[in-house]
Amino acid sequence: MRSFLSVVLIVLAAVLVPLGAIAAWAKTEIGDSGRYVAAMAPLARDEAVRGEVTGRVTDAIMKNVDVGPLQDSVASLVGGAVRSFTTTSAFQGVWNTANRAAHASVVSALTTNGGGNDVRIDLAPAVEQVKRQLVAQGVPFANRIPVEHTDLTVVESTKIGPVRTVFRLLQRIGVWGAVGCLVAAAGAVLVAVRRRRALVGVGLGLAVGAVVLRVLVSVGRKLTLDGLPTDSDPSAAGAVYDALTDFLSTAAWGVLAFGLALALGAWLTGRPWRRAAEAPRPGPAPAE
Repeated sequence: MRSFLSVVLIVLAAVLVPLGAIAAWAKTEIGDSGRYVAAMAPLARDEAVRGEVTGRVTDAIMKNVDVGPLQDSVASLVGGAVRSFTTTSAFQGVWNTANRAAHASVVSALTTNGGGNDVRIDLAPAVEQVKRQLVAQGVPFANRIPVEHTDLTVVESTKIGPVRTVFRLLQRIGVWGAVGCLVAAAGAVLVAVRRRRALVGVGLGLAVGAVVLRVLVSVGRKLTLDGLPTDSDPSAAGAVYDALTDFLSTAAWGVLAFGLALALGAWLTGRPWRRAAEAPRPGPAPAE
């Protein structure tokens, strides 16, 4: 009975690895505005994201500018100005501010049923900054550029319906899934008849759970990119997804390494050569 209970707890620990990690991620990483912004901040230096922002802001400006035969030349000028702006520290501040505001739409898309809750990043502050830059350069039409909402849609809410129910459940679980994983792993060793063998099982179980977690992250990436609007850049959206799920990827590799090290260490300490090396050596034979 003790051996059977130990096996059950090892399986439970393996199951709770991906469940606990994703639940903790949903509660502490996605649900927290500060951590969300911190995760998104490095994307201000990502080339694909800069390119997507440049294209969206340039289009937003040019749709309100009509200079006849010079339209293409002016569009090139504006695009260069936007691209130059995305390499400045000011863009980092604009990006962080926009993502802090976008966090509300992320939570709404993942928790509220119905359409109209798409995940969007408002690039209007970027338009405002580029307008100032063009005015400072003396571009004639620049002061007539209206600053309007310019949304960069990351995910359409109508395409993440199945995820919404799961996300709500994960938020309720929070960090308790990870705590349950640790308790199950410790319990499996404590109730086992052969604890060294149980340690090997726990290590392998954690490793399997980590592999499952990594597979789930990869599948989620594909589903997210498949749900993009047709005019979105998959490279930029992929960079956003990777940034937001970096916690999960790091957790998966960390648990995998720990689980394999635990299993290997427990297995090596129980090898016959190890026991033979530690066995007491016979003393010298008595003299006749």
